[in-house]
Amino acid sequence: VSALIVIMGVMNGLQTDLREKILVGSPDIRVLTYGESLRLENWPVTMAKVRGVANVVDVAPFVITQGLATAGKGHIEAVTIGGLLPGDSGTTQVTTIRDHAAPGSFLFKTTDGRDNGVVLGRLLADRLGAYPGMRITIVTAGSNDAASAGAAMGMGGLPGVPGAVPGLTGGMLPRVQQFEVTGTFETLMYEYDNNYAYVALPYAQRLAGLDSAVTGLEIKTTDRWVAPDVATTLVEMLGWPYRAEDWQQQNSSLFRALKLEKLGMSVILALIIMVAAFNIVSTLTMVVRDKTREIGILKAMGMRADSIRRIFLLQGAFIGAAGTGMGLVLGLGTGLALERWKLIALDPSVYFIDHLPVRLELGDVSLIVLLSVGVAVLATLHPAATAAKLYPIEAIRSE
Repeated sequence: VSALIVIMGVMNGLQTDLREKILVGSPDIRVLTYGESLRLENWPVTMAKVRGVANVVDVAPFVITQGLATAGKGHIEAVTIGGLLPGDSGTTQVTTIRDHAAPGSFLFKTTDGRDNGVVLGRLLADRLGAYPGMRITIVTAGSNDAASAGAAMGMGGLPGVPGAVPGLTGGMLPRVQQFEVTGTFETLMYEYDNNYAYVALPYAQRLAGLDSAVTGLEIKTTDRWVAPDVATTLVEMLGWPYRAEDWQQQNSSLFRALKLEKLGMSVILALIIMVAAFNIVSTLTMVVRDKTREIGILKAMGMRADSIRRIFLLQGAFIGAAGTGMGLVLGLGTGLALERWKLIALDPSVYFIDHLPVRLELGDVSLIVLLSVGVAVLATLHPAATAAKLYPIEAIRSE
């Protein structure tokens, strides 16, 4: 019982902790388009339609792309660039990423008044040696569907030539943009803190070569558990080429793996309770054998068979309840200690989290207790029935 409570608490803790940390920067629903370009054209019209759907609280455009960042020291880091509308934690937002800014904010306000600020994950900022007020350079790949690379750099491109600026060898020059670090954020989710850099939406559009388009729309729902139904409604309403992914689909492989692990561990550890049940059967069988004469005397004095049966049922139930109670205390104590003092540390670069979380849920603990006591009571049925069937004379003669 103790092992089962702790393992169930660990699996619940992993699911809850990972879900909450993933949803810091990941919305309840994302509206995207089919195709490799990941471009959503005419997004203000689409956003207006989405706002009218039931259970939709807020909608915002977003851009996401990959690039390289350097702080001018020759050290280059790969980054995931996210483009957001400027806003603070006090306003209604699709995700809670803005609540984790420390120091700074997601207003992207810079000293030159251009609002070309960047907010870096804490681990990424540490690797770059970046701090608020410092300028960093972000580079992304050039492509023919982009606005001029010179415009993205604020340098002016070749007149009349769409796309990135061609180099002397015929290749495309990358898009380069300087940003002022206006803050950092820390979510305790390794992927975000280690890789993400957020900039204002217009600058992200230039770096991604999207012109006025965006990658997609982020949606916040009244309750994340209604997100799958809302996503289905959006797909039916918007039609081709739109698609909607709820938070479970965005991280489906991770959540399926956790669910399967929880089920597997529960089945394996339930075998411990079954082994304990066989111990109760063998123990009570030996008691019946040792107390055969006493049972015969009681039945000869007029005790009914159901009363004999009840004695052994109560004894088995007491054994099961006592064992379950001790297991319950030990399991709850171990789980609470693991969570409070973070006794088991994990490598966040591998497990996304820095310690083994434990979340003890009343439903799971109650189910384990009922299962344990129930199995213990069922295990007493055969020995109790055997005792009740003894004939008084034969039982008294027994040695």
